[in-house]
Amino acid sequence: MATLRQLEYLVTVVDTGSFTRAAERLHVTQPALSHQVRALEASLGGPLLERLPRAVRLTPLGRAVLPHARATLADAGRLHAAARRAAGLEEGELEVATVHSVALGLLPPVLRAWRARYPGVPVRLREYPHARLLRDAAAAGRADLAVGPSPDGWDGPVRELGVEEFALVLPPDDPLAGAPDGALPLAALADRDWVHYAPGHGLAEVLDAACARAGFLPRAAVRTEQTSAAPVLAAAGLGPALVPATVLPPALDAAVLRQGQVHPVRGLPPGTPRARTRRRGAATGV
Repeated sequence: MATLRQLEYLVTVVDTGSFTRAAERLHVTQPALSHQVRALEASLGGPLLERLPRAVRLTPLGRAVLPHARATLADAGRLHAAARRAAGLEEGELEVATVHSVALGLLPPVLRAWRARYPGVPVRLREYPHARLLRDAAAAGRADLAVGPSPDGWDGPVRELGVEEFALVLPPDDPLAGAPDGALPLAALADRDWVHYAPGHGLAEVLDAACARAGFLPRAAVRTEQTSAAPVLAAAGLGPALVPATVLPPALDAAVLRQGQVHPVRGLPPGTPRARTRRRGAATGV
């Protein structure tokens, strides 16, 4: 039967990409580490890692086992933390997985309420670029709860915290910024080069889907991995940007067209629910 030590050794080898670096991190000898991994492989019925000249690679069995190993270690950590709290030795820690824009916008007042209620419990944020990673983090036990769009395939509990509004950002002197009656069809920007998001970023899909509904595919003038950089790049004239309104800088020198406000923008995606999803089996929280 697999032991917690063996699972920890496997995860560390995968995370470091090397038996040598894993042994250094774990403060054990490399032969001892290799022996424990081989014992784990024997107990599970096959090789978990492929030893390459300068790296390691998970086998299909290893890829199937790794999420369960991480979840088991996380649950064991919480078991020890709960026991120490019960014994009055420590207060524990709340681990929250979220996406970048929510960490900047919706999450701070939620964390303020948490701190007021549980002042002795520190919070650790794990920030991800895509909602799918929130699901994986919660399901694998790498977070106590996730705050962000409810991802496809999540069957755990969900509590809605609010709605995130999107805004379109243009340079202040853009001729389309003063559209009559504050109405600007998104299709009017079909020939523009956009401030886009890096592949794999959740907002890249949001922008592509919004423009597709307007009948075009946005061309990228620049791609950024930082949501908060997009409105600044748009204000500098690199192209229009679609951003969550919560990431807009307070003194941004730009034309900001918001949904449902002075300049409603037709064709933008509706406000996206931002929900707290609690990992199955975790204690109730906020």
